[in-house]
Amino acid sequence: MNYRELGTTGLKVSEIAMGCEGMTEENCSMCGKLFDLADKNGINYFDLYSPNPELRSAIGHALNGRREKFIIQSHLCSVWKNGQYERTRNLAEVKAGFDEMLRLLQVSYIDVGMIHYCDALGDWDEIISNGILDYARELKASGKIQHIGLSSHNPQVALKAVESQAIEVLMFSVNPCYDLQPASEDVEQLWADENYAAHLTNMNPEREKLYETCQRMGVGITVMKCFGGGDLLSAEMSPAGAALTVNQCIAYALSRPAVSCVLCGAHSVEQLQECVNYETAPESERDYAPALASFPRISWKGHCMYCSHCQPCPVKIDIATVTKFLNLAQAGKSIPETVREHYRVLEHHAGECIQCGSCERRCPFGVSIRENMKEAHKIFGL
Repeated sequence: MNYRELGTTGLKVSEIAMGCEGMTEENCSMCGKLFDLADKNGINYFDLYSPNPELRSAIGHALNGRREKFIIQSHLCSVWKNGQYERTRNLAEVKAGFDEMLRLLQVSYIDVGMIHYCDALGDWDEIISNGILDYARELKASGKIQHIGLSSHNPQVALKAVESQAIEVLMFSVNPCYDLQPASEDVEQLWADENYAAHLTNMNPEREKLYETCQRMGVGITVMKCFGGGDLLSAEMSPAGAALTVNQCIAYALSRPAVSCVLCGAHSVEQLQECVNYETAPESERDYAPALASFPRISWKGHCMYCSHCQPCPVKIDIATVTKFLNLAQAGKSIPETVREHYRVLEHHAGECIQCGSCERRCPFGVSIRENMKEAHKIFGL
């Protein structure tokens, strides 16, 4: 299992992580089976958005004797009322729900406390004004949560939260189809068929800015909806008009700036094992570029996808990494020192480019790589 830094939290998380969607299968007995497989394969991170008391109790039982092996991402503002899940901004309900969560999980703290499901700018303002953010800070000060996070599907809201420096972790929906969609306070628009009926081209700039800002500010992204609820794995259901594989979806998400792990919402041991198998899959099975380039209803023309099809470079420049640093540098008003330093210590720099064009002939997306190398040389001075 490969491990990644979760932003600047100091936590090292398995890049394959667990969502909780399938843990309620078989009257929650699936929960223990999934945790056993996770433990065996080095998965150390999981998300618990659901307030279902039976699930929380099952997870508490699964964690018994191995709490310190797992990093818990669990949610504030997700409560159980009248036998069903509900999102709340009522501070008294939030506090009661958190206390119940600790009790049912049989833990004294959680590692990442997610402020749950904020997809509207007005909702973010309410989280600040009605004391929920202050409560999260109180929990952190008392040691009951170690880090504050936010879950969102809306890049505008997520960016505002990140730029406020109020959060350290962002749970966000990342996949090649959602990345084409502009911000909306109606999450249903992400998978509405009519939004993909026309030919869509290139990543939504707000989403791109969000990922790059998280990278620059040290906010780790934990990915939800990597498979689009399973739709991307089916040619019939996929809004792209063609299917991707599990490995391709995971590889795409993990290649986005600031992404630390993919939360795989497996409904069975076999599904989670399929995600774990990503770790040993050959590069040919992870390669998403040919599939994206062939999507009948989507084009990524001119946009670097960090897929490294441009390699090998005759002067050994890591073109995808240089391009990622270039994009990070261009995203802000000034170049963050961390970006400049990471670029500086690369073994080879854009200034060494001999402008041969062999990379561009191999690029599936028609990226102007030679111009990017000139710009990187100009910006970084190397």
